[in-house]
Amino acid sequence: MARDPAGLELRADPTALAPERLLVFEVRGSVGTFADAIRRVPGLELIDEEELEADETDKTPAAYLMVPDARALQQLLSLWQRWLRGELQWGETPWGTVFSLLRDLRPWGPQDRVQPYDASVLAQEVTGRLDDDLVRLEVELVFRASKRAGQAQEEAVRQGVTAQTGQVVSSSRIEDIAYHALLVDLPVRALRAVIERSADGIAGLEPVMHIRPQSVASSIEVEEAEDGPDGLATQVLGEPILALLDGVPVARHRLLADHLVVDDPLNLEPATLVTERVHGTAMASLIVHGDRNRPESPLPRRIHVVPVLGPRDAFPSDRLIIDVIYNAVLRMRDGAEATAPGVVIVNVSLGNARRPFSGQLSAWARLLDRLAYHYGLLFVVSAGNCTDAFPIEAFATHTLFEDADPAHRAQETLRSLGNIVADRRLLSPAETVNGLTVGACNEDAVVAADRRIARSIVDPFGEHRMANPSSSLGPGFAAAVKPDVLLPGAREHLRLVARHAHIEVAPAPPTRSAGLRVAAPPRGGVENADGFTNGTSAATALGSRTAHRIHDALEATYGATFSGMAPRQRAVLLKALLAHTARWPDTTANLIRDVIGPPDGRQHVRQKDNIRRFLGFGIVDPDDAVACADDRATFWASGELAPDKVCVVNVPVPIAMGGQAVPHALTATLAWFTPTAPGRKSYRSVRLKIIEPNSLGTLGLKSHRDQPDVNQTNRGTLFMRSWTGSRAPVVGAATTIPLTIQRDPNQGVSIDDPIPFGLAVTLTMPGIAEIYEQVRQRLGLGLRAPA
Repeated sequence: MARDPAGLELRADPTALAPERLLVFEVRGSVGTFADAIRRVPGLELIDEEELEADETDKTPAAYLMVPDARALQQLLSLWQRWLRGELQWGETPWGTVFSLLRDLRPWGPQDRVQPYDASVLAQEVTGRLDDDLVRLEVELVFRASKRAGQAQEEAVRQGVTAQTGQVVSSSRIEDIAYHALLVDLPVRALRAVIERSADGIAGLEPVMHIRPQSVASSIEVEEAEDGPDGLATQVLGEPILALLDGVPVARHRLLADHLVVDDPLNLEPATLVTERVHGTAMASLIVHGDRNRPESPLPRRIHVVPVLGPRDAFPSDRLIIDVIYNAVLRMRDGAEATAPGVVIVNVSLGNARRPFSGQLSAWARLLDRLAYHYGLLFVVSAGNCTDAFPIEAFATHTLFEDADPAHRAQETLRSLGNIVADRRLLSPAETVNGLTVGACNEDAVVAADRRIARSIVDPFGEHRMANPSSSLGPGFAAAVKPDVLLPGAREHLRLVARHAHIEVAPAPPTRSAGLRVAAPPRGGVENADGFTNGTSAATALGSRTAHRIHDALEATYGATFSGMAPRQRAVLLKALLAHTARWPDTTANLIRDVIGPPDGRQHVRQKDNIRRFLGFGIVDPDDAVACADDRATFWASGELAPDKVCVVNVPVPIAMGGQAVPHALTATLAWFTPTAPGRKSYRSVRLKIIEPNSLGTLGLKSHRDQPDVNQTNRGTLFMRSWTGSRAPVVGAATTIPLTIQRDPNQGVSIDDPIPFGLAVTLTMPGIAEIYEQVRQRLGLGLRAPA
């Protein structure tokens, strides 16, 4: 073994790599510690250490080493075996340090092609089935840039499937995201070899990268259908700027009939019973009307609906969902025949219930990232729901749980969720880097009289504004903040499902007493029904509605200055403004800090990591995201940033803030879309950030204790900072705060394209009514946006 293994590359994502040159490192403990050890090995290039970050809840984190050829691979395996025997030689000590942090080192093989979670799902699929029964699964191939090489690989796998008396149902190859996959039927007898991760079956085929169960849509429930009031439009509606990729809606529902443009290229509508059109109807209703317990005006534009769920709100059984989504977006936005060229917001209240995020980006997330950057689309994506039961060991009976002091009940529910965070991860594609991921907080507009009718269910968090128990938890790719934000997903209650030495509870379905009111399919003779829903899908729909309302307000106030901007700039500005009002509630942040910890106050970074796991950047107030107030002023800026450049935005400070020793704050949110490079040196190719202003002390400001800091906010495509204070600011007639936006040097492949960014900044001093008006006059602006 050469003592200087020049040319080796450590990668965090095996996408698009050649498995014959790929070594798998199963890491014992922290991947960060492993990365530190790797840096000490001469000649070994550590690729984008940020993306090597693994969440501490990962049971077996892994990193991947790409070697220049098969000979180098065998040399490293030999070195590993000699270390196991205690035979390392002089000069090889750095490798010994690396090896001491590993559980295993092996070439890419069957146990990597079939992950343990996928094997367990497939094992459930075959239980009780006959040997000749066919089971549908997804086979992702190693992506080859050469189309001819890719076709040869596909043919080899097709032959392998046929040899097992299986068949290929469909295939998809999307070069932009290095994706090549087959949807196949395999008999149970052949699937058992896959489950056992044996090299004798298709898991032993070299062109195969991953074998997974067929994608299954995460579910939603709508309950208690009843008569609803008329919802016909009273004005001429504009062309769509928002698209809904979802289930077939009840398009003739009186609440929706005038508001939807349904494009059904997969012809799913004829096969879907009207009574089964639950998900698409609920999401369309929330986007158009909001929570109908809280009367709001409908959106002034129609929404463009593309059904991607068929009967029983399931993904089409004969297509790969990646292929379905890809073609749906291309049909909307690509070329002269685009069906919805004006769309800039795309609601994706969908997820693959069989693909919890485990550190590696899913093909679906990579697809959304690519489409967002290429077409200028803000994908608003649900974090996913986890409705599995979980134990609360502090309570022996349901009665004790129900009668407990609300503060104690909240503490013990949170403690229980904190113990199982590894089992409540984001569902693909929620780990998207360019998209905005939405979790569900426990808020709704149910009136007190309806709240009191709840029976046999318990409100776990009371007055704490918190992520619902079913809302999937972060972090995201490369330990980025995910979900990005939380929006109302109804006040989810818990119901008893089992009792042993302690109780086990599960999230209760939506009801009149804990739900968002939406249009629903006909039920019990009620044609134009209302129902109740909850969860991250619903929160995401409200997030998309809020983005649309922000677009409407900007268009009404700034006219062509805003509407004439390129789609990418409008989309990133909407992303910044939608996230901008997100805040951690102080009492909730303290609850998480006290219960989840760690208890050592000096570990504030880890404490904030735990807070953002539940809350992301915080809970969004949809009305604050759109409306104005006298004691605050929000600024926005949008532009493009070339490589290694900076942009300075001077924020005017109103003179009314000067000399006022009262609480005040400055909040800034920067959003952008990054080009992506699947399987390359850095997936997130471009990073932007806000440089800390030097004038904060003069204005009596310092970093907000209960908001993300630079340790949390620099890993995705949202950069948010908040500064607060109560000392009197020193303000002159021309005082400004210079905010510098910096584009860091490219990681890996050079990106020469200018990157679109959107910036939102708010100055606030509660109770000082002149703030907005003074800023407006200083900037020479016209009328304010309506409240």
